[in-house]
Amino acid sequence: MSEAARIAAQLSAQYGEDAEVIATLRAAEVAAQGDAEALAHWDEVIRILGSGDDVPEGPAN
Repeated sequence: MSEAARIAAQLSAQYGEDAEVIATLRAAEVAAQGDAEALAHWDEVIRILGSGDDVPEGPAN
């Protein structure tokens, strides 16, 4: 499982339907800091949450 998929699964488990909003807020934080690498990571997490791809159903350990 990719790091972005793992984070997406954790956010989904913790925040449910709000997971994508939380990821978007975190993306905005790193964008404001000018961290392009971190922004690309959060954009991938947002893509996964939005599409439902690669988000495991079980616990994210």
